Formats: sequence, C-alpha cells, structure tokens
Amino acid sequence: MATDIDLHLGRRLRRRRRLLGLTQQQLAVQVGVRFQQVQKYECGANRISAARLWELAEALSTPISYFYDGLEEARERPAAATEIQAFARDEAA
Repeated sequence: MATDIDLHLGRRLRRRRRLLGLTQQQLAVQVGVRFQQVQKYECGANRISAARLWELAEALSTPISYFYDGLEEARERPAAATEIQAFARDEAA
C-alpha cells in the first residue's frame, strides 16, 4: 500500500520528468529499468529505494532534495481534509 511519502515522491518524479520533456521509456533506459517500473514509481505503487532515487536524481539532473520539496505540506493536507469531513458529519448529526 502506498504511503503519503510514496505518492509525493512519485508526483515529484513525474513532474520533473515532464519538465525535462522525457517519456517514461527514456527515463527508464537511463536508469536501467522498464518503463512500467517508472510508471509504478510515479503512481506510488512501488517504493523507490534510496539507490534508485539517487539514479533518478542523476538522470533528471536534480538534487535528491527536490523529491522531498513540499512533503510536509502534502502530508498535512489529508489530515486537514479528514478534520473538515469529521466536523461536517458532527454538524449534520
């Protein structure tokens, strides 16, 4: 099951790849995996190991920290949404 962190890293991976105009296939070739693996990383279905994250960062000419940018805010959003939903249920009851 994908965690918030897995999903965030995947979104950042997709964003950076698209900014550079690369296809999943092109990125996959650069890091030595199949395009399906890149696809799974991007949707958070598979976790990205530390070694693979390093390779992806190198292939995308970006520091590893790029993938973690905005993580705190992303992790707070689902909690805030849950609180709002709970409040709405309480008000309706």
